[in-house]
Amino acid sequence: MDVLANFAQGFIGVFQEGGKTFVGFLSGIVPTLVTLMTAVNALVKFVGEERVNRWGEAAGRYTILRYTVMPIMAMFFLTNPMAYTFGRFLPEKYKPAFYDAAVSFCHPITGLFPHANPAELFVYMGIAQGIQQLGLSIGGLAVRYFIVGIIVIFIRGVVTERLTLRMMRQQGIEI
Repeated sequence: MDVLANFAQGFIGVFQEGGKTFVGFLSGIVPTLVTLMTAVNALVKFVGEERVNRWGEAAGRYTILRYTVMPIMAMFFLTNPMAYTFGRFLPEKYKPAFYDAAVSFCHPITGLFPHANPAELFVYMGIAQGIQQLGLSIGGLAVRYFIVGIIVIFIRGVVTERLTLRMMRQQGIEI
């Protein structure tokens, strides 16, 4: 009987701890995220959608910008999952590679700009908690994570672009 009671108490304890964590996020990070999202949306409105469109088409012409600056700006301004719509500035042959780069940047941007992908914040905060317990700065972690993320998205974008173009040629699709 005690085993069943202990199991039931442990089972509900998991949800009670989850509730405490949820309330912590609700009173801590959620207001920050809402404020950041509002500010980013206001900035896009101030700059103007036409200017944003012209910038995207110009940046899409260059490989290095297509797989570094564009995914970073897309994640920062449009956040996940809207960031993938930045692919509309690109010819069809580059869209798979852009998507690969953008989706690969969902996690690395979170440490510096949590509004970009709040769903990944839970993962990042778990890692950051371990870093803090070691007595290290999470600011340094966020910057390093961001820089490594840029390198990774560039590599992934270039590799995926080459694979896409090769597969298109093999299937006789006009490039």
